[in-house]
Amino acid sequence: MTIIREHDFIQSIADALQFISYYHPKDFIQAMHQAYLAEQNPAAKDAIAQILINSRLCAEGHRPICQDTGIVNVFLSIGMSVQWDTQRSIEDMVNEAVHRAYTHPDNILRASVLADPAGKRQNTGDNTPAITHMTLVPGNTISVNIAAKGGGSEAKSKFIMLNPSDSIVDWVLKTVPSMGAGWCPPGILGIGIGGTAEKAMLMAKQACMENIDIQDLIARGPSNTIEALRLELYEKVNALGIGAQGLGGLTTVLDVKIHDYPCHAANKPVAMIPNCAATRHAHFTLDGSGPAELSPPELADWPEISQHGSNSARRVNLDTLTKQDVQDWKPGESLLLSGTLLTARDAAHKRLVDMLERGEPLPVDFNNKFIYYVGPVDPVGDEVVGPAGPTTATRMDKFTPIMLEKTGLIGMIGKAERSPEAIAAIKQHHAVSLIAIGGAAYLVSKAIRKAKIVAFADLGMEAIHEFTVENMPVTVAVDSHGVSIHAQAPKLWQAKIGKIPVTLESR
Repeated sequence: MTIIREHDFIQSIADALQFISYYHPKDFIQAMHQAYLAEQNPAAKDAIAQILINSRLCAEGHRPICQDTGIVNVFLSIGMSVQWDTQRSIEDMVNEAVHRAYTHPDNILRASVLADPAGKRQNTGDNTPAITHMTLVPGNTISVNIAAKGGGSEAKSKFIMLNPSDSIVDWVLKTVPSMGAGWCPPGILGIGIGGTAEKAMLMAKQACMENIDIQDLIARGPSNTIEALRLELYEKVNALGIGAQGLGGLTTVLDVKIHDYPCHAANKPVAMIPNCAATRHAHFTLDGSGPAELSPPELADWPEISQHGSNSARRVNLDTLTKQDVQDWKPGESLLLSGTLLTARDAAHKRLVDMLERGEPLPVDFNNKFIYYVGPVDPVGDEVVGPAGPTTATRMDKFTPIMLEKTGLIGMIGKAERSPEAIAAIKQHHAVSLIAIGGAAYLVSKAIRKAKIVAFADLGMEAIHEFTVENMPVTVAVDSHGVSIHAQAPKLWQAKIGKIPVTLESR
């Protein structure tokens, strides 16, 4: 009989969470490099380059790949012959591991989990509790699959109960464009087919945690229905032309992974969950011999590449910038920002807008400023700030009209597309919207020279910061005339690729 000691179980999960915070899986690095070599759109190629450069920096510095260090998902397959040496429940041990990992002094991870989700939404402070799933299986070991799932990709989870005769391919091709770029493509699509509604969602989540092997499947060909479906979806989703960060291009997904399960004759449940460019997962087995040991990739596994857009990028001094200066910026143009900018996310925006509606003075001056949608990781050592990549700009769209009208704001920096209402406000107020690359948080933080909290300190990572930046790389997403690269570029690249029939695209 195998005895699993409390210390070994907790330490293994805590170590794994630290490990995946700064090491991409080798298969992901290879697939992303292949996408980089194949990419023909310069903007998308530069985005992939930033993701790969960031990945190597994180591996070297042992700092998070993304500022959103995720909500922890743990899948345990527990052998029925295992005996536990502990007085705690399994979920309590998992949560202790999460607490230790996310508060590790050498690599603090961002606490993003909020209690009372329908009410006060109070940060738990250590990213607990985790989401734990357990199954009992024959055997005397414990198999652990663990992931830290980012909120941006999780927000794009989709489910539908199709009729038995409906096409899964048609639904996926209709749904993926509706997900926008907030899930930070290129990444992996996990799909669950069958079972019941909750079973399909769990299968989709588990599928996200598998290794990338689509090129092997292409080479040998499909041997069953699911493999054939994977190949069809891989080709057709990439033919949509969405591309890296939604900038248009050849690679939107690195792989499509599918799990299926028998279902009721009247139903065809289908779930789809994307995994982002911060793909973080680990798999290990505990056999009673001690904590698990994870083998890091070799630095030689990362390609030697450089950032492409920096030499031709427009250099911008944020401290002297006026609204007139941004009027000739073009969608897709690369910029390097230097000077001061302010940060705010959802909770801070809610407070700011409430204050504006009550006629109260704001705690900071946004006149002629840019606002960066970010919740950074706490700094360690001599860092001024931890990894500080962008959050999804779309979530701030409902606040954008009043912020532009009432504050003198020139523009915003986030990731992904803006809504028609936000774009209309940007056009009306002759402002601009920029994107930083999601999945390049540590690289972005290297451009931040000073950081301090200037308002709403009680909000933790959602407090308003003032950043002083030097040559921070960004791309113009919406210009002052309301032209959006996320609306234009995927259509252009879908037409260039030429594999999606117009009749199917319009469904």
